[in-house]
Amino acid sequence: MWRKIVIYLGLFLSLISLNFYIAYKAYAISKKQANIKTILNEIAKNIDSKSQFNFSSGPMVLGAYQSEVKLSDSRIANLKAFFRKYNSVLYDKADLIVSVSDRYQFDYRLLPAIAMQESNLCRYIPEGSHNCWGWGIYGDTVTKFDSYDEAIETVAKGIKQEYIDKGLITASAIMQKYTPSSNGSWAHGVNTFLKALE
Repeated sequence: MWRKIVIYLGLFLSLISLNFYIAYKAYAISKKQANIKTILNEIAKNIDSKSQFNFSSGPMVLGAYQSEVKLSDSRIANLKAFFRKYNSVLYDKADLIVSVSDRYQFDYRLLPAIAMQESNLCRYIPEGSHNCWGWGIYGDTVTKFDSYDEAIETVAKGIKQEYIDKGLITASAIMQKYTPSSNGSWAHGVNTFLKALE
């Protein structure tokens, strides 16, 4: 009799533990989706407002003066502003992202847009993976990189060779191979972030 009670008590406690675990996971997923929705809404509100980069010339000054002009790539400044706004570890990688995007001849906004969609700009990634793009992450498989530099280089090269060179040049076309199980939300998110970086 006591043996049956102990067995039933053990099963009961196991079911309670399982319920708590499922509730915790559901809460974590819900919170992540709420964070992404908040960011998407914030971006959507700001898309139609004037961009801080619309006017880049300095004020007109009359009179003689000497100056030194140093050209800088406004794309890097654009990415840095975006990364700073979301407190991303990719802030110091803006110049590398522009450089590899130019080398592989695709829009510099694509890597940040995918990183935002996949990991909220590196906030939600497997520990120690440096993988902000969900690159090679499926099931129990997790692709890890030694650094963000290595990840950026590998993902950029892969996007060029496995997607763009094969004619997959829109977010919707990329989605069909990158994350075929998506119901279209992946492409919508990437397009939203591309627009936010214009």
